[in-house]
Amino acid sequence: MTRFTMLTSKIVPLPVDNVDTDQIIPARFLKVTDKAGLGDNLFADWRYDADGKPKPDFVLNRPEMKGRQVLLAGDNFGCGSSREHAPWALTGYGFRAVISTSFADIFRNNALKNRLLPVIVDKPTHGQLFSLCEEDPDFEVAIDLAAQTLTLPDGRAVGFPIDAFSKACLLNGVDEIGYVLRMTDQILAFEAAHHK
Repeated sequence: MTRFTMLTSKIVPLPVDNVDTDQIIPARFLKVTDKAGLGDNLFADWRYDADGKPKPDFVLNRPEMKGRQVLLAGDNFGCGSSREHAPWALTGYGFRAVISTSFADIFRNNALKNRLLPVIVDKPTHGQLFSLCEEDPDFEVAIDLAAQTLTLPDGRAVGFPIDAFSKACLLNGVDEIGYVLRMTDQILAFEAAHHK
């Protein structure tokens, strides 16, 4: 896994509340057990017309949005079913963080396990970010995971919550199994002593 320490990126604004996981990745794409290609189907029903052609007015289809790694979402992002394919599709597209005022619990946990950082901000900061997107679509934010801060263009740093275990995994670029495997020596020593 890639370590997540610092990220500076422009933002993709998606001012829609209650985006559920079926909107993130429609059910017809869930037949796969491999993450490859899921990014192409991210927001498929909003992104493509009935013939599979990109809708030019959808934000992800605008050329200037390519390569941006932070999604600014509306409130209650990732509600609905528990499909892990949702963060797979977001990371497959290239997103490394999603900013919102709140996330559905299951989506948030799945995101953290798949190297996608959910950044929770207060409503005034959330509103300010959307306003900035209108004023200057090319502004950047900086996310410092170690400090748990999101820094805005004016230099204001806003804190965000994350549990210690998920933070440690992201900072070290390991999943849950990798975290345990890093303690192999201690586990073997305990097992050896325990059998005695």
